[in-house]
Amino acid sequence: MSDTPLFKVTIDNISVEVPAGTTILQAARKIGGEVAPPAMCYYSKLKGSGGKCRTCLVEVSKGSEKDPRPMPKLVASCRTTVMDGMEVKNITSEKVLDARAGVVEFLLINHPLDCPICDQAGECHLQDLSYEHGKEGTRYEFQRRTFKKHDLGPYIQLHMTRCILCYRCVYTADQLTAHRSHGVLDRGDHAEIATFIEKSLDSDFIGNVIDVCPVGALTDKTFRFKNRVWFTKPLYAHRDCDKCCGEVTLWMRGDEVFRVTARKDEWGEVKDASNGETGWICNTCRFEKKKATDWQIEGLAEISRHSVIGQGKYKNLVRPEETVQKVMGGQKPRLLMDIHSVSEVNRPGIELSEINGPATSSVFSK
Repeated sequence: MSDTPLFKVTIDNISVEVPAGTTILQAARKIGGEVAPPAMCYYSKLKGSGGKCRTCLVEVSKGSEKDPRPMPKLVASCRTTVMDGMEVKNITSEKVLDARAGVVEFLLINHPLDCPICDQAGECHLQDLSYEHGKEGTRYEFQRRTFKKHDLGPYIQLHMTRCILCYRCVYTADQLTAHRSHGVLDRGDHAEIATFIEKSLDSDFIGNVIDVCPVGALTDKTFRFKNRVWFTKPLYAHRDCDKCCGEVTLWMRGDEVFRVTARKDEWGEVKDASNGETGWICNTCRFEKKKATDWQIEGLAEISRHSVIGQGKYKNLVRPEETVQKVMGGQKPRLLMDIHSVSEVNRPGIELSEINGPATSSVFSK
């Protein structure tokens, strides 16, 4: 039995006992639901993360049983450890909600309004945060900062204009790869994520920076502009891989595999694999195994019922009857015209999921 003492902490009038050394954010996540503050930079699987975005600010109305004085300012829940008898306010505090709205407004100052074309739409943490705490308009009157797009190798595209400098990708590359080739360059308003001397990111596990990015700053070039995430169906699958755990989520539409990602939990973080280690996946599984026959499919992935991705996706889906055949007495509908006989667009011989990059007109003109 562990010798670590248990501390009782009350968050939004709900009490929970957690081991000493637990942060307020971790304790709130143990309770779950709206009690857990949002987090854009904290990532439990990455050492040193947290304390940068300030979206997880909470009010400590009682420090502890021994010292019941409230903390004078709002604190970052991802970096503040609990004390026995501590009382915390998150959604029950007007000061917290007002501060969080201010943080969201600050994050959106330089963020481009490109949700309609961004591949992260539908699973973007900033999109969820702005919907819950944002405002209709902006008070910012100056020109937004802009950056050129960067190719970080053959598989990763960097859109620095969407970046919120959460540093997650930097920690991921630093802790998962042997030689980190990118980081934060410059300071202040000119600070940006970039590679050193325009190098490409080619480590076997560098694709995980896409999974940890909370916005659409780092995108998968093999999936870009091919499909909306809510049109695809996420399925758990696995394969025998000599580099990683081989446990992934396949994002399929019909029989095509459009994207492969690591499995994620309700907080948007990579799940632990069956071997007990963090379920990071290698580039081979992520970018090169894009056929359903490469995988052993387990079933529908866990989707939050509040997510747009979960729309129309059920584990026990009964296939509907073909209405036309039923009306016509079992006869199949006749094909009056084959569009491919008069048009060379979207030729049936080309599978969108197998195109290494966006499906543009140049692909179909070859």
